Amino acid sequence: MNHVTGPQVADIPSEYHAEFVMGEHSARHLRRVLRLYLVGSGLAEVTDAAELALTELVANVVHHVPGRHCRICFLLQPRGVRVEVSDRYPELPVGAAEDGLGENEGGRGLMIVDAVTDRWGVTVRPDRRGKTVWFECLSPVPPPAPRP
Repeated sequence: MNHVTGPQVADIPSEYHAEFVMGEHSARHLRRVLRLYLVGSGLAEVTDAAELALTELVANVVHHVPGRHCRICFLLQPRGVRVEVSDRYPELPVGAAEDGLGENEGGRGLMIVDAVTDRWGVTVRPDRRGKTVWFECLSPVPPPAPRP
């Protein structure tokens, strides 16, 4: 009898990097990759929040970054994941509360990112020719104790 299993935690690399030109369906494909990566790493409980936040950051690239080119990075942490979306566009993202948009759609994505992640921020490249928008989703479940 054949028995097939998915990747085991030890089989998942601690980092995933890829560069893309974002399009209309990019968020859907990246969510799928992120879900497989997190479930395979034993972090299924942070998947929904991480997928939603990733979708918002990808939407920002599609709507605001000329050429729509960016670099995606998923970094496993002891209790969660850090997701980074980097581009070469110097303009910093602005949330709805910062630009006074209120009920308008612009800037609401960052409010969603803030609501569903444990931490997020923006890091400007040292040469000021771009930025990395990142977030972290941490598991409320402590990692299993190491076996003797």
